[in-house]
Amino acid sequence: MARLFGTDGVRGLANVDITAELAMQLAVSAAHVLGAEARAAGRKPKAVVGRDPRASGEFLGAAVVAGLASAGVDVHNVGVLPTPAVAFLTSDMDAHFGVMLSASHNAMPDNGIKFFAAGGHKLPDAVEDEIAAGLDRVWERPTGAQVGRVHQNRAGQARYVAHLLESIPNNLDGLTVVIDGAHGAASSVSPEVFRLAGAEVIEIGTEPDGLNINDGYGSTHLQHLKDAVVAKGADIGIAHDGDADRCLAVDAEGNEIDGDQIMGILAVDMKSRGALHEDTLVATVMSNLGLIQAMEREGIKVKQTGVGDRYVLEEMRASSHTLGGEQSGHVILLEHGTTGDGVLTGLMLAARMVATGKTIAELGTVMTRLPQVLINVKGVDKARVETDEGVQAAVAEAGQQLDGTGRVLLRKSGTEPVVRVMVEAASAEEAQEVADRLVTVVKDRLTLA
Repeated sequence: MARLFGTDGVRGLANVDITAELAMQLAVSAAHVLGAEARAAGRKPKAVVGRDPRASGEFLGAAVVAGLASAGVDVHNVGVLPTPAVAFLTSDMDAHFGVMLSASHNAMPDNGIKFFAAGGHKLPDAVEDEIAAGLDRVWERPTGAQVGRVHQNRAGQARYVAHLLESIPNNLDGLTVVIDGAHGAASSVSPEVFRLAGAEVIEIGTEPDGLNINDGYGSTHLQHLKDAVVAKGADIGIAHDGDADRCLAVDAEGNEIDGDQIMGILAVDMKSRGALHEDTLVATVMSNLGLIQAMEREGIKVKQTGVGDRYVLEEMRASSHTLGGEQSGHVILLEHGTTGDGVLTGLMLAARMVATGKTIAELGTVMTRLPQVLINVKGVDKARVETDEGVQAAVAEAGQQLDGTGRVLLRKSGTEPVVRVMVEAASAEEAQEVADRLVTVVKDRLTLA
């Protein structure tokens, strides 16, 4: 049976896959699993609940709050805030756990529910499975004074903003920034904190109406941001996704600064300040080879993990590393937060520009991106990609061809029935040629009958 929890909580089409009934059941089960330690100590568990502004979050959030309170949990409902803000507040308010309702960069009809343990940390798979196993259990219901109380906590944004301002090494005086909030959870927070840090802020994508989240704006739709930065003569553009755990940037000419470049810029900065633990950056296997090569030149080691920010975070916590992330713009600064934080990442980039007097384009030259081709091959048996002799022979041959100048990566998707073929090479033409050849082999060898 497929796991209920994916790589980032429970996610699907709101009111079809993610129903009010499921939200309430998840909340009740989580109340017992994550609140067990508090109950054992004779105390009521406390939870922080937040959401992004999509319309379905209104009824799903109500169901979560109702489920938690019915199970004897005191709830602090912080309203619309970014995912990293909920993680921060879970720790800052000494809550026993946190709940965030969001489908991140997904389109508006989707929604999701994710949980944070005490301290604002993501849950291990085993704990998520324990919550899933408790969905149909008949729990003892508290009564009287033992039911949970619900507090509408509107101080959460101010506490989060203060935390962000304390985290940056210098102010942003003299900088003009365009903020694209994706009509999402950071629409209010991000412009506010950039202004308080001293920047002149121009806003786009910061008018959520419950229906327009991620619709043509944000980190997955950069054209509006590129146009605005160029038209307004801004120094940098910052794009978030729906729940603001991502950040991508745009330079003054409208060119994208991706997650790999952002990590490279921040790694060099943190190393110079003695803040990069063991001079090591943690990235996934999908990061561009150009980042690996650039970090080697800068005397920075790169540890690579499987795809997904949870795997980056696991490696960072296991080895106490302070910087990690993904090409997509999930960047984790472990000294200041327990999860990817797009607002903090943008602030750190802007602070580096002011501190060095360099443009974001100049800082971005820390690495040169190798041309990369990524092809999703559908209709194949992804389970055999790592064991089929013909496929592995083709991969080995391609690797020899690109030895020292590029690389090949074939992997099965964790969320879709596809095999991902990724090739990097010195030229776009060579990358495409090698990728096309490998796609042909994958189709020939792994096509489903």
